[in-house]
Amino acid sequence: MHIFAEQLINALQMGILLFLISSGLSLIFGLMHVVNLAHGALYMVGAYFALTVARRFDSFMLALVLAPIMTAVLGAILERVLLRRTYGRGMHPQVLLTFGMVFCFDELVRIVWSSQIQTIELPEALAGTFFVAGMQVPTYRAFVVVVGACVVGALLLLFNRTRLGAQVRASVDDRQMAASLGIDVPRLFTVMFALGAALAGLGGALAVPLYTAYPGMGSEILISALVVVVVGGMGSLIGALLASLLVSFAIVFGQVMLAEFATAMIYVVLILVLLFRPQGLMGVARPA
Repeated sequence: MHIFAEQLINALQMGILLFLISSGLSLIFGLMHVVNLAHGALYMVGAYFALTVARRFDSFMLALVLAPIMTAVLGAILERVLLRRTYGRGMHPQVLLTFGMVFCFDELVRIVWSSQIQTIELPEALAGTFFVAGMQVPTYRAFVVVVGACVVGALLLLFNRTRLGAQVRASVDDRQMAASLGIDVPRLFTVMFALGAALAGLGGALAVPLYTAYPGMGSEILISALVVVVVGGMGSLIGALLASLLVSFAIVFGQVMLAEFATAMIYVVLILVLLFRPQGLMGVARPA
């Protein structure tokens, strides 16, 4: 029973990190129709921003605040300077551009932070464990789950209870109609791209103490994030959350019950969803 509960915590923590990355990617796909293969690189850069801030100011909590902001600024610059030039030219320029950005960021990380695997030492308050119903729970994993729950709540409020959220939903449904109603769609694109980058940066900052930081870490997580986006449905936050939890549970419990097939579990989930619901769990089927 304790083993099951421990794996449940691990799956929740992994699901939260996947959601932070995939939710931004889902919004960028769903709203902007931009294929951003460099989203994983933003996750990696966020991790290294957190490393820099934590070491410079000796504060992990400050790193969790500043790393997403710094990544958001970087994302806004990339959207305005580079990606905006590809709009209206089809998918191929975006794929080539963002694919090239992956290699650029990997090399920049090696130059600035070196190729060595690095991590952040947790503050004492987060480094220990606590007991719940006789079960030992790592404090930091529980902290990640709590932070993720707060982010989920904040995003749901933002997109369902604010003017910005209404503009985003309108632009997702009909971009041309939203523009004709006076919504500044290009500016909204920049804001959404920056928000997606911030979520990736936060995910990277939270992941460093668990998985360490190293060049190329963004490419590994990108595959899982893309699967989550497809499974959850383009542009759906609830879909991204459900898919993140489903994929993480499949991976974690697959490692326990079918260790030799654990890496394939994510693709089993993807195939099953595509067979029975091609638009994703919360996606809306649209005519071709």
